[in-house]
Amino acid sequence: MKPEYVAVVGVGILGASVGWNLSRRGVKVVFIDAGQPGEGVTNWSFSWANASNKTVRKSYFDLNVAGMEAHRELAQTIGPDSWWYPSGHLRWADDPAAERQLLKTAELLASWNYQVEVCTGGEVRRRLEPALTVPDDIPVVFYPDEAWVHGRNLVSRLVEHAVASGAEHRFGTTVREIAIGADKSIQSVALSDGSCLNVNIVVNAAGPNAADVAGLVSRQLPMRREPGVVTRIDCAQVPVRRAMHTPHVEIRPDGDSSVVLHSREIDALIDAGEDPSELARLLHESARHVVPGLSGGRIAQTRVANRPIPADGFPSVGAVPSVPGYYEAVSHSGITLGPVIGRLLASEILSGKRDEMLADFHPERFAP
Repeated sequence: MKPEYVAVVGVGILGASVGWNLSRRGVKVVFIDAGQPGEGVTNWSFSWANASNKTVRKSYFDLNVAGMEAHRELAQTIGPDSWWYPSGHLRWADDPAAERQLLKTAELLASWNYQVEVCTGGEVRRRLEPALTVPDDIPVVFYPDEAWVHGRNLVSRLVEHAVASGAEHRFGTTVREIAIGADKSIQSVALSDGSCLNVNIVVNAAGPNAADVAGLVSRQLPMRREPGVVTRIDCAQVPVRRAMHTPHVEIRPDGDSSVVLHSREIDALIDAGEDPSELARLLHESARHVVPGLSGGRIAQTRVANRPIPADGFPSVGAVPSVPGYYEAVSHSGITLGPVIGRLLASEILSGKRDEMLADFHPERFAP
């Protein structure tokens, strides 16, 4: 189907990437989002571009490696300033079993030609992060090609470029209805602001709300429920330069005056009914043990957000043949995968051909 007018529903990193890739190739695009670009899950994730945490399936690892390369290419195309921070990533453990698994994974990644360095804690403090309290002799894995991304800034940049190429936007409104013709193809979308757009293609990049959008075309998209809490700490001087997974808390810079904190251990307390402010305090306390320089920091913002994860944990990307003109771009690890999924899905929309890299991640695997 020729893409005459494409509605991209959800303007996080995935939606922005798809829309930018289409608009720069001359396609008429309209971005639709209930909020503002990049201010949903994209702004409330750990925003770590990596493939080291994606070893469960080789095709998924390969897709994430391609995602990292797509980020580097994107930085050359639109400029890296304010969003791209390729400073590497550190990881260590504090119990023997976790440490063995960490080193085993590092060995596997090295066999897949992924860049890995195993250092001691002392070396890390001397060479990379002097503000850490990591013990001298503990093994620390350093992944030099990994990065952190300022997601909101990247999305804003992509939307700006897309608009300069002719894209439109409808922010602060939601899709209320997707009209299907007699041939089962997309005809239009009706928005909650009362307007109607005669589009012939819809890209569902709605993140945690993707199942609701899928339901508008009578499709069942099973999603996991995995809420996560992220806290931003304001500090006069950011004491770390790169993203890191410490034994109990994840820490990364977030510009010149704040850091972002996340922890799977703290996430486990969300359903126990803990107040978000208490979760933020626990995150800050854990981070201070690793980086004492954060002691003087102030908890600035905290958000509990649902991660956009299809039921089997892998992306759902591509056309749904039963509804001509309907495509999905739904995935966890959107920060890593956004640029590559944006490029590959735009090509699929334009050519009608799915890239082999997406073969394991087609939406049809979720049968009705």
